Amino acid sequence: MEALTASTEQVAGVVGASPINQLLSGEEPRASALLELESNLNDDIDEQLLPIFIEESEELLPLIGEDIRSLAHGGDVEAAFKRLKRTLHTVKGSARMSGAMRMGEAAHVMESRLIDSQASDPTLAQRLEADYDLVLALFAELSQPAPAPVEKVAQAEFAAAPVLPKLLAAADPDNKTVIRVKSELIDQLVNQAGEVAISRTRIESEMVALKSSLVDLTENVARLRAQLRELEIQAESQMQAREKEVQDMHREFDPLEFDRFSRLQEVTRFMAESVNDVATVQQHLLKNLDESSAALLAQSRMTKELQQSLMRVRMVPFSSVSERLYRLTRQAGKEVGKKVNLELKGGRVDIDRGVLDKMISPFEHMLRNAIDHGLEDAQARRQSGKPEFGEIQIEVRQEGNELVLLLKDDGRGLDVDRIRQKALEKGLINAEQNVSDADVCQLIFEPGFSTATTVTQLSGRGIGMDVVKNEVSNLGGKIDVSSVAGQGTTFTIHLPLTLAVAQVLLVKGGERLIAIPSVMVEQVQELKQEALADLYKNQYQEWLGQRYRFAYLPRLLGDIEAVPEQKRYSTVVLLRSGAERIALHLDQLVKNQEVVVKPIGPQLARIPGVVGATVLGTGEIVLIMNPLALLAQSTQIVSSVRQQTATPQQVSQATMPEQLATAPVVMVVDDSLTVRKITGRLLAREGFQVVTAKDGVDALQQLHDVKPAVMLVDIEMPRMDGFELTRNVRVAEDTRHIPIIMITSRTADKHKKYAFDLGVNAYLGKPYQEEELLTMIRQFIAEGIPA
Repeated sequence: MEALTASTEQVAGVVGASPINQLLSGEEPRASALLELESNLNDDIDEQLLPIFIEESEELLPLIGEDIRSLAHGGDVEAAFKRLKRTLHTVKGSARMSGAMRMGEAAHVMESRLIDSQASDPTLAQRLEADYDLVLALFAELSQPAPAPVEKVAQAEFAAAPVLPKLLAAADPDNKTVIRVKSELIDQLVNQAGEVAISRTRIESEMVALKSSLVDLTENVARLRAQLRELEIQAESQMQAREKEVQDMHREFDPLEFDRFSRLQEVTRFMAESVNDVATVQQHLLKNLDESSAALLAQSRMTKELQQSLMRVRMVPFSSVSERLYRLTRQAGKEVGKKVNLELKGGRVDIDRGVLDKMISPFEHMLRNAIDHGLEDAQARRQSGKPEFGEIQIEVRQEGNELVLLLKDDGRGLDVDRIRQKALEKGLINAEQNVSDADVCQLIFEPGFSTATTVTQLSGRGIGMDVVKNEVSNLGGKIDVSSVAGQGTTFTIHLPLTLAVAQVLLVKGGERLIAIPSVMVEQVQELKQEALADLYKNQYQEWLGQRYRFAYLPRLLGDIEAVPEQKRYSTVVLLRSGAERIALHLDQLVKNQEVVVKPIGPQLARIPGVVGATVLGTGEIVLIMNPLALLAQSTQIVSSVRQQTATPQQVSQATMPEQLATAPVVMVVDDSLTVRKITGRLLAREGFQVVTAKDGVDALQQLHDVKPAVMLVDIEMPRMDGFELTRNVRVAEDTRHIPIIMITSRTADKHKKYAFDLGVNAYLGKPYQEEELLTMIRQFIAEGIPA
């Protein structure tokens, strides 16, 4: 490494009055300089690193040409000058690292010319162009499938520009053409495939709405047919009665001479035909809907295959960074004087290039930590009966839609007592807390936490592991650590396979819809009201020996007014990220869905807990969030808001554990879809939770799941009318105290009296006054009649 990073003076001393220097001064033709360079320096090509160097140079060399042209044409000279230095330094180091010593030497001399020159020198650009041609010629030789003869190297310089294409095609040993495409283009194609998936999801949601409307149409057609049949029966009865009356008056006429069918019968026949026509249209619509659903399902499969194929293009084997990790292990071992062996398992597992690029630096930091902190020196290992060479194992495997990375060493393990003492000093824990050793180990991920007594080039600055954890969390993953004293430490990292597509759980908290990465979900629980109330009281949930802190989702989002809906079973999701756990109470569990992850702007990137965003089929933008990161932040926000807006008495109550409170439930029982929707919207707007039923039987079934504070009941309904429903409600022990407001178009005294005799609390005629109805509902709820 020292030889590769030699100073300018050292290299100049070695080269001396070489043909390169003569070339730079214009004393030698370019081809002659190449021939001399061939004889003085020999390449020692690393076959594994050369393709990486070629790929990198294809991006860097055009940048050098652009900056030289900027110097020649009077652009931002100072900026171009600085960029040239940085780019040439990178090319020089990469060339030497891959064994392309001649190209590295040429880049070094070009860099030396820049250092020894002024940006304002008018002849600098012309001399740099000559140097650049030499670098391109050498790169063209490296890019050839087979070594070019020395005599043709001079000709190769003129082919240098075509060797740096946007797309480079080469032939592999299996005679299969391989095309190298820029990652930006692949990202664009993946994004467009994602947009197709979003559009398809939108069509699916519209078809679901259409199917729901057709179901309503089917019910209304059936109801209309029943009403029409009743009308026909009534008309037929009247006709027969009239016919008998006419026959008695005109006995001398034959019955066939009378017009037996009046206009009413004709209209009922026409209506019957119209109902049948509507039913036929409805059946055709259902058939078309089924065919469209089948076509959409086929299109969904093709889109999925297209998306997966594009995702595979983004994948690279983890072994592509293996040489980098081996080299880092060797260098770090030399620096600290330790003997280290690195074993890599699962190198063929593919990983998204974007994930790999973001994780390689944190992973290298963990590897350096394992060598510096984890492994003992040779003498200590011999004394403890271990081999002199420390073993570090990196294992990569795929589990479902996750990538699992394990970094394991056989060193001394984490010093739990030292970590605990340091945590006490920093105030992360207190002496009274009973913190397990496993939880103590997780404290190494706290910002600024370090047990190192000395600062070295490798570690001891108190930064690093918190950055690693943040980087993993930003990728939607999690990191965990386990340690056994004297045997070693294991870090386990769970990452998504790709950053473009993610599996999320869509959930609702209050009126807000958010997405939670599915990798965080450990279990979904359905709790009865009593168990949920205990959870609110204890503020934690126990599951498999682990304790989960409890929170209500809208509270994490800063909503202190929302109250959960009253249900027979309420949803609580257990989430885990690393050592952090939370039991989250949701208002609604929507569905598990694969979504296209969209990048978020710098404004949202600074907000804790926001991992990304996605667009649903409806066009709605939904944030992908980490509730664990929201927990600490929301506690501060809620506390601040309560102190600013509440009275002193309310503030003292707010400091107590939150108790389970639910919005009052109002049940609307009416066979009319329009009445149910209008009344439901009115009540929801006023802050009530609304449950609807289409008749008495439906209402009795729902009363098993939820006990409303007030019931609004119509009289005339199929299967069971309002009177019969009231009688059943008043007989049952658990529902007899529910207030019932009867709303009907029958306002006669006899109906009203009969309703009150059955136990109805209030009686309103249609159309009702909204304020009058709302006043009654609030009055019954305020009276505290047990439900």
